[in-house]
Amino acid sequence: MSITAEAKKQIVSDYRTHDKDTGSPEVQIALLTQRITELTEHLKTHKKDHSSRRGLLKMVGKRNSLLKYLTREDRTRYQQIIGKLGLRK
Repeated sequence: MSITAEAKKQIVSDYRTHDKDTGSPEVQIALLTQRITELTEHLKTHKKDHSSRRGLLKMVGKRNSLLKYLTREDRTRYQQIIGKLGLRK
């Protein structure tokens, strides 16, 4: 269900803005997107797992909040991250 340490390191290295970056909005959005994708696949087979569905909805809301923040702060970074991840329009 969760992301392996190697996969997490790979995602962080792909989306970081500088060498020691682990918490920028881009990294957080990419990690949440990966977890959302995995949880969506889980819920396709386990349709009545409502507690996991609630967690999924909370993750989607958090990702949406981070995307809104990035839109307000730096529109070009927002465009880059949604382009890389294939989100939205």
